[in-house]
Amino acid sequence: MLPPRRHDAPARIYVETTIHAPVERVWALSQDPQEHARWDLRFGSIVAEAPGRFRYSTFGVHGLGAHAGTRERADGGATSSLRFTSPHRLSPIAEGAGYWRYVPTDGGRVRFLTGYDYEPRYRRLDRLVRPLMGWATAWSFDRLRLWAEIGQTPRRSVSLALVDVAARTLPFLLVLRRPWLLPVATLLALRPTPSRVPSARRCLRTPPDRTSATAPGQLTRIDVPR
Repeated sequence: MLPPRRHDAPARIYVETTIHAPVERVWALSQDPQEHARWDLRFGSIVAEAPGRFRYSTFGVHGLGAHAGTRERADGGATSSLRFTSPHRLSPIAEGAGYWRYVPTDGGRVRFLTGYDYEPRYRRLDRLVRPLMGWATAWSFDRLRLWAEIGQTPRRSVSLALVDVAARTLPFLLVLRRPWLLPVATLLALRPTPSRVPSARRCLRTPPDRTSATAPGQLTRIDVPR
C-alpha cells in the first residue's frame, strides 16, 4: 500500500505514457540504475548497493531506496515497487513509496505508468514541490519514450528542449524594440511542442481505472530503507 493519506492531503502523483517499444526495452532502460538516472529529472545519480537497495542523490541531497520487481507475468507485463527515504534536511520529501507497471498493449506498445506518494518534510513548501514533482515525472516519462522509440538519447532531448525554450522566449526581446512583433512572438511561444522535444502534456495524469491506481501487493513486503 502507498502511505496512508490525511483527509486534507493533496492528490497522489500519477503519470502514464504509451511507448512503442518492447517491454524488455522499457524494463532495461528503467531498471538499470545508471540508465534510469540518465532520463529521470528527479535523480542526479542512482547507485545500486545491496540487492534490492540503492542510494540516490539530487543536487547533493541524498536518500535511500529499496525496491522489488516482477518481470515475468502471465500477461507479458511487469511491475516494480519501491520505498524511499531521505534524512537530509534539505530534502522536501521525508519518505514515500510508489510503483511502476509495464502493461503490453496491441501493436507492440507498452503502457508505462507510475503512482506514488510521499510524506513531505515541509508541508507548506509541498504546495510548490508536489506539482513540480508531477511535472518532472511526466516530462521524464516522455523523455524515456523518445529514447526507447527512436533512440534519441536523454542528453539530446535536453539540448532540443533548450533550443525550443529559446525559440519561444527570445522573440520577446525583439518586441522591446519593435512592439508590432508581439503577435508573432506570441504565436511562436504558443506553437505546439515539436515531436522530438519532451513534453509533460503528452502524458496521462489521472488513473484510467482502479487497477492502474492500485499499488502491487509486493509493495507491502518492502521495508522502509534506513
